[in-house]
Amino acid sequence: MLKILRILCVAMLASLIGLPFLQVIMRDVFGSAIVGVEELTRFLLICTVFVAYPLVVRSGENIVMGEFRAMLPERAQNWMGLVITLMSLGACVTIAVVTALNISDNLRNATPTLKIPFWIFLGACFVGFAGAGIFHVLQLRKKPEPKSVSL
Repeated sequence: MLKILRILCVAMLASLIGLPFLQVIMRDVFGSAIVGVEELTRFLLICTVFVAYPLVVRSGENIVMGEFRAMLPERAQNWMGLVITLMSLGACVTIAVVTALNISDNLRNATPTLKIPFWIFLGACFVGFAGAGIFHVLQLRKKPEPKSVSL
């Protein structure tokens, strides 16, 4: 599943770079822009950020207050790590639930130019925060590791 998520993120990022490049070539070389590329680019940016978020959480690169925790005694570092993980899990679950509720309220709404359904935007948000929530639960199950901080 992680490999599929990584491939999806790379494909969206490549599209996010390629579409504006293609738009510039079409406009400057051929004198004809592609309708809707700006909207599709915004869509890809939003989806890339949300879909990649679980990968950030899994790698431990999300907000963990490393500098603050490094100043604490080891026992307090472990407790602070637990508190941060629980708060992050709560935030992810809350956002995922609210997003799921918003999906049901916006099933017929779409973007103006390309008519991309809003549930796709919201679906990316749901996948990102639900996936991040799963990784936060997995973090709770493993023994805390001391974080090294390099300045």
